[in-house]
Amino acid sequence: MITVHHLENSRSQRILWLLEELGLDYDIVEYKRDPDSAAAPESLKKIHPLGKSPVITDGELTVAESGAIIEYLLDRYDTEKRLRPIDGQALLDYRYWLHFAEGSLMPLLVMKLVMMKVPKSPMPFFIKPIAKAITGKVQEKFILPRIKPQMLFIEKTLGEHTWFVGEELTAADIQMSFPLQASSTRMDLSEFPNIARFIKQVEAQPAYQKVVAKGGAFTTL
Repeated sequence: MITVHHLENSRSQRILWLLEELGLDYDIVEYKRDPDSAAAPESLKKIHPLGKSPVITDGELTVAESGAIIEYLLDRYDTEKRLRPIDGQALLDYRYWLHFAEGSLMPLLVMKLVMMKVPKSPMPFFIKPIAKAITGKVQEKFILPRIKPQMLFIEKTLGEHTWFVGEELTAADIQMSFPLQASSTRMDLSEFPNIARFIKQVEAQPAYQKVVAKGGAFTTL
């Protein structure tokens, strides 16, 4: 039996969705974030030394990291090759987006989140204007000039077809769902209508809605 060690409001939501798409039975072990730091609890380190989610166990096997888990589940259980292209440019595009999510987009979104939170953190009142100015400059000069081209590229891709690799859902869409949902809370998506459409499309999927019912509603940090 597959067990998903599921941290609330985390990347593990994607793994639950993939398992539903594959029609697999699984158990969920839920973990709550620290209310002050939003960090995962220490108990997750009993499953994997870094104490991060997602982590799955499948029999005696333990697999961590979203991309690695997706590849493991598809290699072992997607016998009909329904959620991954077989060959050609479609397979190359699939692999690109599968790795782009965590390799390119998420680091910038995490930096943006940190820069947004710093000025709101407890500090002496006379420091706040300085913190706000510094974090604002970091966003203006470093983060936004790098994240904007990525969002425009994603917008163009989603304007050319329904999903990232064509007209059918693949695991690349599942992998890309989390950073784009996160972006909706950190950026104005009014100039990215295809990305906004993709997020609504994701959240309307029957398998995704089952995940919300089982694993709780997803609200990005």
